[in-house]
This record gives sequence, C-alpha cells and structure tokens, in this order.
Amino acid sequence: MMAGTAPRPELAVRTASAIVMIAVAGTALWMGGTVFTFFVALVAFLVVLEFRGLVVRFPDSTLAKGIWMAVGGVYAALGCASVLLLHDLFLFVPLLAAVIGTDVGAYFAGRAIGGPKIAPAISPSKTWAGLGGGIVGSVALFTLGLKGSVPGVDLAAGWPLIALMGALIAIFAQAGDFFESWLKRRAGVKDSGTLIPGHGGMFDRVDGLLAASIFLFVCARAFLG
Repeated sequence: MMAGTAPRPELAVRTASAIVMIAVAGTALWMGGTVFTFFVALVAFLVVLEFRGLVVRFPDSTLAKGIWMAVGGVYAALGCASVLLLHDLFLFVPLLAAVIGTDVGAYFAGRAIGGPKIAPAISPSKTWAGLGGGIVGSVALFTLGLKGSVPGVDLAAGWPLIALMGALIAIFAQAGDFFESWLKRRAGVKDSGTLIPGHGGMFDRVDGLLAASIFLFVCARAFLG
C-alpha cells in the first residue's frame, strides 16, 4: 500500500457516507419548504451538541466554558438562519457550490503545489497554495451557481463583483475551517464527533459553510437591502 493513501475499507466507508450525506441533503434542498427548514434546524442542533462536546474538554474555568457554549449556540444559529435566508434569496445553491469549490480547489492545489503552511500550529495540512486553489474553485463554481439559480443575473456586467464575492467566500470558508480546527486543538481531539462514519461529526462537515453563509448573508443585506 502506498504511503499516504487511505486503507480500502476506510475509503469505502468514507465514500458510502458521502453518498448518503449528499442524498439526504440534496433531497431536503429539492423538497424545500418545511423539510429544508427542519433539516437545517437539525444540523444546527447537532453542531451545538458537538460544539459543547469540544468546550467541555477545554482547560478553562466553568465560567469560560459557559461563555464558549453560548458562543457556539449563537454561531450555529446565525449560520443556519443565514442558510435559510439565503435560500429564500436564491443564493444558497451558489454559496454551497462555492464552498464545495473551495474544498476541492484547495485539496488539489495543496497536494500538487504544497509550499508554505498558513497556520501549521492549527491546521498543518493547509497551505497558501491550497488557499489560492480554493479561491479559483470558489469563483468558478459560485459563478456557475449564480447562473443556474438566480433569475436574470447578468454575469458579464457583474463579473468583477462576482469574482470578488467568490474569493471572499473561499477565505471565510477557510476561516471557518481554521476556527473549528483551533477548537479541536484546544479540546485535544481529531474530530468534532463520530456521527458520520469516516468523516467525523456534523461540525466537521459544515464548519466552512457556517462562516461563509453568515458572510454572504451580511453582504446580501448590504447590497440588496
């Protein structure tokens, strides 16, 4: 077996889990309405539980842990409320596409180019090259997401702003990832939970999406009123 490759059973578990996650989330998104709202609320609830599970392991006082738990509740609520509001504005699919593009672009650019790490003490695998690839992936998929989801969008006229927003989404998604990695470092754990076989917890899967959704909703309110 080559060094750095996942054992076949682990890869199979990760693949199967990913298929199930995509199927469940895609079905909720397709059905919309109450089903999608319930799904997003369930994700928020699971994130809060996992956030609490990290905080209780912090080497902090009881008061400090209580403050951190409140922060986790507010963070999850803001993120998931932003997702619902962006969905109403036809912007959730472009956001989701951009976050996926960030992850994919960062993964391949990081592996192919390598180079200096962004913050090795927090997340040893993330490089500046990976961030650059994530920005490219985010801009590309954000543009495609807008074209497919937002009625009457003029991509040619709005290209500079679209590119800027795609780049910033990538940066905020990576920041959300770093934030969760920092929390896990403080808690001394590898994953936020064990809910999803081969992938860790729910927080592990939506860390970047939470931060990026809050950012994009604030921008949408600023531009759209």
